[in-house]
Amino acid sequence: MLAAAAIGPFSAGTVAAENAKKLSGAQIRAKLAGMQLTDEVHYRFVYDRDGTLRSYSMGVKKVGKWVIEKNELCLYLGETDDGCYQVTLSGERIEMTPTELGGTVDGILQRADRN
Repeated sequence: MLAAAAIGPFSAGTVAAENAKKLSGAQIRAKLAGMQLTDEVHYRFVYDRDGTLRSYSMGVKKVGKWVIEKNELCLYLGETDDGCYQVTLSGERIEMTPTELGGTVDGILQRADRN
């Protein structure tokens, strides 16, 4: 989902299952607000505190919104595959698994002011 075709082949790896923790909606909001998720090369999603989502993928910038619905992170960038994800955390590595069809998105969580 959400540019998974562009992101999938370049994903930063999967969350180590033995250390992974599924996050609740409140935990997702607390962890992501003001942060960015990136593979440090090909993409980054910036989660502004006001719910604005800024996506930078392979040189293309998109702006949409992110919300928490039923303990899932929902991303809306005006794509046909916008949707919701279950979020798992291991250290600073996040893995987002879509609840519908689509690929898993994973990366490293960093402060949003970082380039």
